[in-house]
Parts: sequence; structure tokens; C-alpha cells
Amino acid sequence: MSTLSVRLPESLHKKIKELAEKEGVSMNQLITLAVSEKMSALLTIDYLKERAEKANKQEFENIMNQVPDVEPEEYDKL
Repeated sequence: MSTLSVRLPESLHKKIKELAEKEGVSMNQLITLAVSEKMSALLTIDYLKERAEKANKQEFENIMNQVPDVEPEEYDKL
């Protein structure tokens, strides 16, 4: 594991401490989770851009043309 020193505004530090206490985790765990979630979001965007670049509109239309043109079944809302 690595150690990283980060300078934070006092107000942000205070909020992190409050949220960590509220969630019952350490500040380190909360920050690790927050960074992980942000990285996941950014990496998902990159992944989707890469997939979009590989897309073939004609293949997509061919597949969509195979989908039956029917109304969806009704269902009861909870």
C-alpha cells in the first residue's frame, strides 16, 4: 500500500470527518471509496468512447431490424 499526503481546505476536511463518522468508517476508507467511485466513472466514460469508436452503424441497424415491432406487455406498477 502507498501513502499519499493531500492538502485539503479545512472545510472539506471537516465534512469528510463528519461523513466518515456518520457512515461508521475511517476517513481513509471514505476517501479511498470516493476516489474509487470517481475513477470508475471516468474509466467507464473512456471505455464507452472506445466502444463507440468501434461501432458499426449498419451492423446495429441490421440487428435492430430483427427486433419484432410489438407493443410491450402491460405490468402492474408497485
